[in-house]
Amino acid sequence: MLIVAVPVYGLQLGASPLVLGAVLSTQYLLPLLLAIPLGGVVTRYGGRATLIAGGVLMVAGLLSMHFWYGFGGLVLGQLLVGLAHLQMVLSAQTIISNLGTGPSLEKYFGWYSTWLSGGQVVGPLLAGALLASETGRGDVFLVMALFAVLAALSGLLLTGQARERMAITRKQAGFRAQWALMKANRGVQLSVLVTVLGMFALGVYGSYLPVYLESLAMTPVVIGVLVSLRAGVSMLIRPFMARMIAMAGGRENTVLLSLGTLAAGIGLLGLFEHMVLLGLLAVLVGIGSGLTQPLSMVILAESVEREKRSGALGMRLMANRAIHFLAPLMFGALLELGGFALAFGLSGALIAVALLQMRKLFDTGSDPAL
Repeated sequence: MLIVAVPVYGLQLGASPLVLGAVLSTQYLLPLLLAIPLGGVVTRYGGRATLIAGGVLMVAGLLSMHFWYGFGGLVLGQLLVGLAHLQMVLSAQTIISNLGTGPSLEKYFGWYSTWLSGGQVVGPLLAGALLASETGRGDVFLVMALFAVLAALSGLLLTGQARERMAITRKQAGFRAQWALMKANRGVQLSVLVTVLGMFALGVYGSYLPVYLESLAMTPVVIGVLVSLRAGVSMLIRPFMARMIAMAGGRENTVLLSLGTLAAGIGLLGLFEHMVLLGLLAVLVGIGSGLTQPLSMVILAESVEREKRSGALGMRLMANRAIHFLAPLMFGALLELGGFALAFGLSGALIAVALLQMRKLFDTGSDPAL
């Protein structure tokens, strides 16, 4: 819902494109700095407690946007929501990573990612409807706060290992520990690389597909359909992730397949102008993005010991947020140089080159997570 509400609210406040970009980026600032330390917090206090605390923090951020009119409340709210979202996602992923192994874990993360995609489909539509039915921002932030309250209350129902706390030191969960884990653990390396490439593709697609479609003089309805198509495809295939991994012959082949579809979907995007062909490319991006993110979580969860998972997931999310922040800037520079065809083409080529380099990770020996 924030994807729609924050830009609209910022424009109502008279924000210039530069100021609006800064406001939108504010949400990713604290996650970049605190993702790894928060991983240690989740391990120490348990996923249930930190998920509930994150929900409360998100309510505070959304209420600040509603009651404090102006850029001050908007920026403060973005900072709090970004931190709360990180904490809730990290808590949820840690809880799920401890539920099982093998195909069972693939199914769990598949369903988790399915509901994430569902939120990405329904949330913008709901926010748009609320903004269209009211003057100004209305109660859109209050409605978001209600969903955050429900999320926090749902955490009260968690039992079992979600309540467990583990005693760890800062040396075990800090930046140096995660860097050492990254250098030594091939599964962690692969997980971070997969999520970085997947988020790069999504950052490019989400930020600039509407701009490209508008340059083709397509109607807002068509633009909305093509933008939502990617999230819808991702949502539909994720419950079947375990079955698709089995059909592809294992996680290694599935990783290569998903990144290959992302490279093709992004790289060819600037060469076509027909709605049907653009829809087919959106389906490719949806398939690739639908598999990469849950796959990266599964690989990481089975590559590290339980006491290290929260910190490792925090490192993955830090890389995730960093590339989500940088991808639109990199694409914008390419767009300035040579237009959409060059920018999309080089972005797809970058993913393809990284895909070829990834094979070196597969060739360095067997890994039980793969």
